[in-house]
Amino acid sequence: MIEGYTTVKEIAEKWGLTSRTVQILCAEGKIKGVTKFGKAWAIPVNAEKPTDNRVTSGEYKNWRNKNKKDNQDD
Repeated sequence: MIEGYTTVKEIAEKWGLTSRTVQILCAEGKIKGVTKFGKAWAIPVNAEKPTDNRVTSGEYKNWRNKNKKDNQDD
């Protein structure tokens, strides 16, 4: 690999993610300084792990079932 850059596999192990997840983050442009050489991603060694913006509060859990209950009460 090019000096100062690392592979998807190494970053995945470092961040505790799957290789596929890191590839998706690269493709979406969420990792700063990432470049693509052919089919491989080159990620800067000092790249920071992007924040996970998924909703984990549980607020939307089973939202379909809640809507059914609301409609049955009418």
